[in-house]
Amino acid sequence: MPNSRSRPRRGAGNGSGAAGRDELVSRSLQSAEHCLGAQDFGTAYAHYLLVLSLAPELKDDVKETFQYTLLKWAEELDALSRTQDLLGCYEQALELFPDDEVICNSMGEHLFRMGFRDEAAGYFHKAVKLNPDFSDAKENFYRVANWLVERWHFIMLNDTKRNMIYNAAIQKAVCSGFKSVLDIGAGTGILSMFAKKAGAQSVYACELSKTMYELACDVVAANKMEAGIKLLHMKSLDLEIPKHIPERVSLVVTETVDAGLFGEGIVESLIHAWEHLLLQPKTKGENGNCDKYGKVIPASAVIYGMAVECAEIRRHYRVGLKDIVGIHLPKNVKFQSPAYSYIDNEETVEPYTTEKMSRVPGGYLALTECFEIMKVDFNNLQELKSLATKKPDSITIPVVKEGTLDAVVVWFVLQLDDEHSLSTSPSEETCWEQAVYPVQDLPDYWMKPGDHVTMEVSCQDCYLRIQSISVLSLEQEMEVTKSFTKDTDLLSSGKEAELCSALANLQTSKPDAGEQICVLESTEIALLNNIPYHEGFKMAMKKVFSSLTPEKLCQVMDPHCEDNEMSSGTGRQNTVQSTSEPLYVLDVSEGFSILPIIAGTLGQVKPYSSVEKDQHRIALDLISEASHFPKGTLEFWLRHVEDESAVLQRPKSDKLWSIIILDVIEPSGLIQQEIMEKAAISRCLLQSGGKIFPQYVLMFGLLVESQTLVEENAVQGLERTLGLNIAPFINQFQVPIRVFLDLSSLPCIPLSKPVELLRLDLMTPYLNTSNREVKVHICKSGQVTAIPFWYHMYLDEEIRLDTSSEASHWKQAAVVLDTPIQVEMGEELVLSVEHHKSNVSITVKQ
Repeated sequence: MPNSRSRPRRGAGNGSGAAGRDELVSRSLQSAEHCLGAQDFGTAYAHYLLVLSLAPELKDDVKETFQYTLLKWAEELDALSRTQDLLGCYEQALELFPDDEVICNSMGEHLFRMGFRDEAAGYFHKAVKLNPDFSDAKENFYRVANWLVERWHFIMLNDTKRNMIYNAAIQKAVCSGFKSVLDIGAGTGILSMFAKKAGAQSVYACELSKTMYELACDVVAANKMEAGIKLLHMKSLDLEIPKHIPERVSLVVTETVDAGLFGEGIVESLIHAWEHLLLQPKTKGENGNCDKYGKVIPASAVIYGMAVECAEIRRHYRVGLKDIVGIHLPKNVKFQSPAYSYIDNEETVEPYTTEKMSRVPGGYLALTECFEIMKVDFNNLQELKSLATKKPDSITIPVVKEGTLDAVVVWFVLQLDDEHSLSTSPSEETCWEQAVYPVQDLPDYWMKPGDHVTMEVSCQDCYLRIQSISVLSLEQEMEVTKSFTKDTDLLSSGKEAELCSALANLQTSKPDAGEQICVLESTEIALLNNIPYHEGFKMAMKKVFSSLTPEKLCQVMDPHCEDNEMSSGTGRQNTVQSTSEPLYVLDVSEGFSILPIIAGTLGQVKPYSSVEKDQHRIALDLISEASHFPKGTLEFWLRHVEDESAVLQRPKSDKLWSIIILDVIEPSGLIQQEIMEKAAISRCLLQSGGKIFPQYVLMFGLLVESQTLVEENAVQGLERTLGLNIAPFINQFQVPIRVFLDLSSLPCIPLSKPVELLRLDLMTPYLNTSNREVKVHICKSGQVTAIPFWYHMYLDEEIRLDTSSEASHWKQAAVVLDTPIQVEMGEELVLSVEHHKSNVSITVKQ
């Protein structure tokens, strides 16, 4: 606790009023200190409020102690879910200390946990402005900035071709008479400004995100167009005439499309616009001034697809193993990604994922020609309305190359008008990613020329859905066709669709009643497929158990051995005797993990899993049964812990853990938050000779030149945005670290060899340093624009996991420099590496 011993200064006046005030202030200070000693933070906070209201001149004297009291009292209010009281306390504190970065940052943390990301970002941003060296606030702002201003804003604004084509289409429309414009989903306001520059008489722009709306206001004002563009902080679906805009407009411009075209709600918003906000469209052959009619940019779109083989997609969306280091995965457990889950499954978020296919590690192989999936006319209200209710269309595509079917990749051509178009094809130089529909649950994924891929395509819930994907071999087609053509009139009577449906039914699988569906994130599926990870942990755990029981070497139990007494339920053969005290293992790594089951095969071990979801627990129980574990061997730790925020506790009042498994690295490539604090608690809970896994981590990095990272991190000047001043405003939300990178496919030129940047020792903390300088030898001349980094995780001195390996489920991250640094071969560059909590900063020392 900070030193709180401060006494009031005597004022100039010596009247009884002043004396009484001073006495009350003095007593309140003493009471506050007494309450702090008794950890009665609520009463202490009330006393400090009284002191500061009576004696504001004491602000500087009690500031540090007041901060400490506020933060402790806020923690208690948060734990009691007294949200209004908590926010009230912070409002009072900020009235007293409006420019206190610690209070601003803490307020932001609470708001972020409550889900108020926009508001939280404002407080984090203010804290960083007040103190640019405040590490906690910087880390918080960088994390929340990724939520508020998604990284694709930077990439799209840097796409000069895209900006020029949209500008040309808008200019053409406005010059031909469409003078009143509504920009739906305005973002930074760039399309609105294109319209105003083209000569539009009235421009309206709506944006739902508070952060983007405020950003657009600043951008429009900086470009001196605030008088001609009316910005509205709301959804277009809530716009009303004449409440928000005076009359119907003649032109709607929008780019509310995602990689799957419909995912940002363009269909719903355009239906509403045609019915309530737009003038009626011009019919064919009709003459008249354009300002009497309505139209939309983009005018239409054509969606295309292609079936592909891609090992990288496969390992992230399909568990390809039946056995993981001796642990059998039973057939009645079906692992699926959220992108695949059936439409009535509550886990379904989007029916696809997105990838930049030109940068997928290992590349991909096209197994079919590109095929047309769907056309949509955004200027046809009836067609838009029919999309959501239309029955799925069946598509059958011939296979042209031999390979494994892993996904259907989708892109589109956006026709802005009859002259201007944009393609999101993987073969184009574009800022866009493609939509990826992973294929799962087929009896056989192998295809060859002569086979066909079938699928059903629809637009449901405003998403493009591609379902019932199956492979039809030439032999199957011939068999079904033969049975159908017994009725000689079948094909001639126009029942080709019925034939296609019958073919599709051959391989379309639905979950059986006895199956347990286990929905996993793509990183969790990639983890299950990561054999070196599980082999490493198995070897490391076996070594620890052997060292803890030297008189009785723990032998690995083979769950499939017929001689094993486990199969008859009479006990464990070849393990430490059941009368021995078990060794306790706690796995608190995040997400789905089979490490506790692996630990349970290594001797007289009591493993605990910390998985939270019920379906994950059921799946682990079924895997345990398939591995012939006695019932109750695997336990779920959260059922034994009253407070889930205090997971790290003793297994029993008189016992300690032999192994605690921690998640040190996030799948994004960053160090987990509060990992060193968790390690400190874990060390106190280990028995003598027990270990934390990993025991230590080495962070490696290298210098690279990468224009791609530069453009994905910040808008590059006025030229990219066609002279509009946007960069200084959106670049306030740039973050110095890019995450979820694939270093193996990142377009970059290495300028140095990898070097060790940092050591994080979870078992021996005195070996850690909070900052160090690293000399890097330049191997190639060029401009250093970024420093990618990754980790080697040491389970012990011999067993190491590399987060940059081909099998890794982890991605990499990179520090992107504000200003590129020119280097020459043979020179040395000095990096300053600082570690604060879970945040690592890497700067070049000039």
